[in-house]
Amino acid sequence: MEMYELSNDEIKIGVSSFGAELKSLKDTKTNQEYMWDANPDYWKRTSPVLFPIVGSLQDGAYSFAGKTYAMSQHGFARDMEFALVEKTENELLFALEDTKETREKYPFAFRLEIGYRIEGRNVTVSWKVSNKQDEKMYFSIGGHPAFLCPVHAGEKQTDYKIYFEDAKEITAGILSSHGTLSEKQKTYPLENGYLAITNDLFDEDALIVEHHQVQKVSLCDPSGKAYLTVSFTAPLFGIWSPAKKNAPFVCIEPWYGRCDKEGFNGDLTQREYGNCLEANEQFEQQYTISI
Repeated sequence: MEMYELSNDEIKIGVSSFGAELKSLKDTKTNQEYMWDANPDYWKRTSPVLFPIVGSLQDGAYSFAGKTYAMSQHGFARDMEFALVEKTENELLFALEDTKETREKYPFAFRLEIGYRIEGRNVTVSWKVSNKQDEKMYFSIGGHPAFLCPVHAGEKQTDYKIYFEDAKEITAGILSSHGTLSEKQKTYPLENGYLAITNDLFDEDALIVEHHQVQKVSLCDPSGKAYLTVSFTAPLFGIWSPAKKNAPFVCIEPWYGRCDKEGFNGDLTQREYGNCLEANEQFEQQYTISI
């Protein structure tokens, strides 16, 4: 595992080769950190990539072409060493390719590239998935960045807010006790786009916001000023902090994929929000974090 850094006059980032995971995002002038520090008392990760699935599978397994494959929540890429492909003044590019071990869980020949590009006060995270075989490939991919909230010592998270641009309300799906999507939904009225972070907001785990309801989400300090914004074109996203822990961070997670619905009995080709690549085709998407 190696750590790589990029910096400009505004921001500096640190990325680990293990999982190609963004571990640090700081203001260059103030040295203020914005990323969660992976303290295992709450959550041992900072910003894992979710690949080749997002969320949990029904009964911890999926079927494809008549075979059943076990896979843990969010897939395996977050726990693998990536190779550094390129490092420039303002960009890092990492890659992961299939192995004998990955094919036992996921029977496809793939290449996953994760890039980080800094410009001004923005970090753009890019994904490129390549199908290296002559048959169709099915996958999901998503981000899971965790941001400090509160961001300053001595402040309370319950004085902070989440801002959903151009929204009057959001409707979120709720996870079951097994990590699959339940039938339950909850609608949150917004006050001028703001949702207060209450002590019980995450008691039922993540809020899963589907159907392109919002494309820009900000964390806001007690005055209502946004100190961090995540912009994306993904069809759905999650808002998460560990249930009933009052953890001092909030995740804003753009997804191209989702956990199974409770009771789902289809195969990999039928998973909602899943992606399909034809032979030798590529998938490219990105999201941006701004401070």
